[in-house]
Amino acid sequence: MAHIEDRWYKETIGSDGKKKREKTSLYGKGLRYRVRYIDPTGKERGKSFPDKEKHEAEDFLISVENAKRARTYIDPDAGKIGFSDYGRMYLDHRGNDASTEETTGSRFKNHMIPFFGNRPIKSVKPEVINEWNQWMTDQGYSETTKAVSFVTLKSIFATAVENERIAKNPCNAKTVIVPKQRDKKVIPWPRKAVLAVRAGLLPRYRTMVDVAAGCGARQGEVFGLGLDDIDFDARELHIRRQIKRIDSKLVFGLPKNDKERTVPLPDSVARALKLHMEEFPPVVVTLPWEDPEAKKQATVPVIFTDSRFGGIHRCTFSQKHWNRALRRAGVEACRDNGMHALRHYYASVLIDAGESIKVVSVNLGHRNPAFTWRTYVHLIPGNEDRTRQAVDRLAEDDKPSDGLGTA
Repeated sequence: MAHIEDRWYKETIGSDGKKKREKTSLYGKGLRYRVRYIDPTGKERGKSFPDKEKHEAEDFLISVENAKRARTYIDPDAGKIGFSDYGRMYLDHRGNDASTEETTGSRFKNHMIPFFGNRPIKSVKPEVINEWNQWMTDQGYSETTKAVSFVTLKSIFATAVENERIAKNPCNAKTVIVPKQRDKKVIPWPRKAVLAVRAGLLPRYRTMVDVAAGCGARQGEVFGLGLDDIDFDARELHIRRQIKRIDSKLVFGLPKNDKERTVPLPDSVARALKLHMEEFPPVVVTLPWEDPEAKKQATVPVIFTDSRFGGIHRCTFSQKHWNRALRRAGVEACRDNGMHALRHYYASVLIDAGESIKVVSVNLGHRNPAFTWRTYVHLIPGNEDRTRQAVDRLAEDDKPSDGLGTA
C-alpha cells in the first residue's frame, strides 16, 4: 500500500501497552518524509520531502494515485535521460528523407546542443525554453532561424510526451515566448533583371533561367530535369525529380513535398530547350536515390550538366556562376536573389495574367494554396474602381422607385 513514512520518528509499544513515538537514529538528518508507492509495473518507488512539508508529501501521494487510476502516470526515471541523448534518438527514428534529416540534425547540433547539453529532459521547464530563446538572440540568430529551430525543439519534447518520458511539453506553456518568423514581402524581379542575369551566365546554364522563370521549377528540379520529362507535342513539362546535396554528395530525389507535377510548357521555353540540347546534348547521369549510401540508384539523361558533364552541385554553381551573373547584372548577390527568385517572377507573371491562386499553387508544387496565398496575396492587383461601382450599384437598388416619394 502507498503510504508516507516519517523517518525521524517511529511508533513503539510502551510497557503500558500503549503506542508512543520515539525518535529514530535519523532524527534531524536529511529529508524527513518519504512517500512510498508501487508504480504500474509493480516496482516500489519513493520520493522524500523535508521537515514541515508533510502536506506536500500528501499531495504528491494523491497525485500519484490519481495518475495511476487515470493511466497518466509517468515513470520519474524516464525523464532522466539527457537532452542530447534523447535528441539523437529522436533524429534516428524520424524516418524522413536524408536531406530533411541533414537539415534537422544541423539545427539540433548547432542551435540546441550548445545550450541544453545533456541535462535531463524532465528538468527543462518553460522558463528554460525562454532562456534558450534569449540565448539564440544573443548569438545573433535571425528570427527565421529561431522560429524553425523552435519547431524542431517542440517536436522533440512532443515525442518525449508521447513516449511517456515527461508529462507535459514545456514548449506549449502559455508563458513561453514563441519565436515568430517575420514574413518578407516578395518583390519579384522585373523582366529586364531576369534577362540580364541570364545573359551573365555561361551559355550552358542560360536555358536554366528559361525553365525556372517560365515553368516555376525549383533550382534542384531544374538540375534534375531529364529528356523524358519534356513533352514537346503536349506542350508539357513533367517535374519528377530533383538533384540535391546530402553530406556534400549529389543524389536524385523526389521534388519538395514528394510531389511530382506537370506544368504547361510555353513555346518560348520549348524553343530555348531545343536550342540548348542542340549545343549541349543531354548526358546520362547515375546517382543514388535520396540517400548517398542507398543501393538504389537512378539513371537519367540530364538536360543540364556542369563543364565536366556531371550533375550540377548547387553550392559550386551559386558561388562560381550565379553570383557572378548577379554582379554583372547589377543585382545584389544575397539569399533573396538566389535562383528561387525566378519562381517568384513566374508566380508574379501568372497572377498579373489573372490566374487563380490555386493554379499558381499547383504549378509551383506548393503543399497547399493557403501558403501560396500568404506569399503572393500582395501581388494580386486591386481594382478600387470596381469596388466603388459594386457598392454604388447596391445603393442604387435601395433608392425608392420612380413615382414613390418619401413621406
